[in-house]
Amino acid sequence: MPRDTCGFISAGDWTEQSLVQVTMPLRQLDTDSCLGRAFLWTLDRAIRKPGGVTAYAGHRRRFATSLSDREKVRGEPEVVESSFPPFFEARMTVSAPLQFRSIHYAGLAAGPRLIVTGAVHGNETAGTQAILRIMAELDSGALTIAAGSVTFVPVTNPLAYARGERAGERNLNRNLFPKAQPEDFEDRVANWLCPLLAAHDVLLDLHSFNAPGEPFVMMGPRDNDGPLEPFRHEQEERALARVLGVRRFVDGWLRTYGAGVERRLRNDSQLETVLRYGVGTTEYMRTTGGYALTLECGQHADPQAPEVAYRAIRNTLAHLRLVEAPPPQPVPADAVEALSMVEVFDKLHDDDAFTRPWSSFDRVAAGAEIGRRADGTAVLAPFEAVILFPDTAARANAEWYYLARANPGF
Repeated sequence: MPRDTCGFISAGDWTEQSLVQVTMPLRQLDTDSCLGRAFLWTLDRAIRKPGGVTAYAGHRRRFATSLSDREKVRGEPEVVESSFPPFFEARMTVSAPLQFRSIHYAGLAAGPRLIVTGAVHGNETAGTQAILRIMAELDSGALTIAAGSVTFVPVTNPLAYARGERAGERNLNRNLFPKAQPEDFEDRVANWLCPLLAAHDVLLDLHSFNAPGEPFVMMGPRDNDGPLEPFRHEQEERALARVLGVRRFVDGWLRTYGAGVERRLRNDSQLETVLRYGVGTTEYMRTTGGYALTLECGQHADPQAPEVAYRAIRNTLAHLRLVEAPPPQPVPADAVEALSMVEVFDKLHDDDAFTRPWSSFDRVAAGAEIGRRADGTAVLAPFEAVILFPDTAARANAEWYYLARANPGF
């Protein structure tokens, strides 16, 4: 961290047409507190905001901001008193050295080992914001880990996060395995992340999505001894899902993805390799003997998404009895919307097109037209279903959309 001769900690980012800089007097910064570390962490990543920068350090603080106005940048920073928003977005300059960071808290008593990850995709920052908020509470003493342990990874993919994009060099949440010979940045993330996941019992992976919509949880399979995704923690995983604070639940991802792969590559020597491509953070966690949930906290830009993530972390800590707090209540049964993915439909030609704009969780009647093939053939829903993950940009011989059915057994 650069230190100037006036006793300030500074960080800046030069964009094409502006200089953004933030400074804070050292005498106002307790670098041993989580609040101070959060501020330093933010500065170190040169927060980017059009026309200036903002940061969150847990409460009201004096800070100095130089806006992109050239005259102001040349002069003394304007010191202002600000009531910080409850969250902030940090961005690291891509030219800065990239490193991996996890923060571990352990209680005095034995208990489960939880890991919470944010920014697996770099443009999904709700989890990052919520994690830093929880860390601030832990370091201030407002929250204490009494039993077991929790590890936080605020930014899982620092390259994608620095760019503010979904991926660095590829999607980290696919083909997530350690590689003896890493070929891209995400392979190097995997070589650090996979052993870290394996050292824990439970994973809460926090994401967000592009289109407007309601938060939902992606769960693993039922208990089974099958070759694709053997599992033995169904009850524990689903009990945790019910207390995260959302009402939508989806399972069947890897099974349905795998069926599509087998259909495309039957008897192909690449079948096993492509099946491995469907493995992300939660799937890998289950291979290690643990259990895991992906929480999609809402739309990227939804100001409530970080609140959803924060509530989920607090509820998880209480549910696992890592903190001394009343156990969270599960979502009422009559509010639950539980779905199982049952079939994936591929684009056969680049010119295949949807009949209308579809969004995840849109309901589709049996026989309703979903799209048309390039030759004009109608694509009809084979049964009453809910559409998931429709991809207008899909290419030929790739997943176009998924159909799910109600899951009364949840």
